[in-house]
Amino acid sequence: MKPAEFPVDARLQSEEFMRNPYALYAELRETAPVCWSQSWGCWLLTRHDDVVATLNTPERFSSVRRLTAVFESELPVSFQDRIRPLISHYNTGLINVDGGDHSRLRRLVQQGFTPSAIRRLQDRIREIVRGILAKVALRNGEMDVVRDLAYPLPITVITEMMGVPEAERDDFKLWSSKTVEFMATPRPSQEVLLASNDALVRLRNRFHSLTDERKAHPKDDLVTALVQAREAGDKLTDDEMISTLTTILIGGHETTTNLLGTSLLRLHQNPAEREILRANPPLIRNAVEELLRFDSPFQRNRRVVTEDCELRGQSLRKGQIVLQFLGSANRDPAANPDPDRLDVKRNPVRHVAFGHGAHFCLGAALARLEVQVALEELLTGPYQIEILEDNPVWKNGLLRGLCHLRARVIPRSA
Repeated sequence: MKPAEFPVDARLQSEEFMRNPYALYAELRETAPVCWSQSWGCWLLTRHDDVVATLNTPERFSSVRRLTAVFESELPVSFQDRIRPLISHYNTGLINVDGGDHSRLRRLVQQGFTPSAIRRLQDRIREIVRGILAKVALRNGEMDVVRDLAYPLPITVITEMMGVPEAERDDFKLWSSKTVEFMATPRPSQEVLLASNDALVRLRNRFHSLTDERKAHPKDDLVTALVQAREAGDKLTDDEMISTLTTILIGGHETTTNLLGTSLLRLHQNPAEREILRANPPLIRNAVEELLRFDSPFQRNRRVVTEDCELRGQSLRKGQIVLQFLGSANRDPAANPDPDRLDVKRNPVRHVAFGHGAHFCLGAALARLEVQVALEELLTGPYQIEILEDNPVWKNGLLRGLCHLRARVIPRSA
């Protein structure tokens, strides 16, 4: 089969794919597991083995220029100059480099994400969740799960870790969300690129001023840790520091917001599984892994082919992009039997929701803990919620999540 012969492009842009990508994933895994998208300008990978293999071989499938290669090669130089900050940002930093540079940056950052550091946040996460639910209950009980819980929980946690002033959290959330809008499709419009560039510039400028503040007045936060690591002699440039802080902020809340909202919807749609967890709370930890697999908040990832090679009979050329459909890999029956069934007791749960290999998500433990604590509170704590809709609107973009989810908060004693 020639790459262009598989009729995939129109379906990738359809509303049906946005609502439920898994039917197309299944078809691609069976008939065209490595196929070319002309409109997206990249190879699509849908099988678990291929996704894992390409994630684990950065020497052949690289993170360098993975987010900028397509529009750098296709947009006029005059326009590229208008979005130079965006291009420069996504050509540096933790998630956009490989090898020694990646190891060095990861080593500097991971001290804030050690298992012990994450465990210390558990009580604070529980306090935030209970406070949100109590406030909604006192108001009138009506809530939008996404707006009132899934959004404020992770942005509060990550900005507290970083030392961002409380009054600025909404600004940081807005800027980070706007920054990643260009990732919704591999070929974003110029208008979207300009908007993402503007948001990124605002975010980076504030991080520049925040790092200057920490140099003068150190605190017990991640910004201070990076500043002090650099001043202690580690080879961390200003651009690397600002890019890394931006990456931590975006990765520290966007994924969790989507995962929490989607998880509550899926448990509502699978009441038998929800009741299993209510009766056996220790299973919630395993259930988070199954929810990550079942509806991964991060559906696709990009790599750049570094040398001509062949994959499942297709000829991949140096400089081309492979788009790894993580959401499809997680639903591959070769990795997880009966993959379209939510099973909170599934063991083992094989998923790549947080990636695989050297670039495995640094904040995975934090996202897991936030969702685990939130589910514990909602299933066994003083407040429960009743989901009021079955078919909410899904976001259209790189991250799979809900635009809203109406619910009602009910005191458990009532």
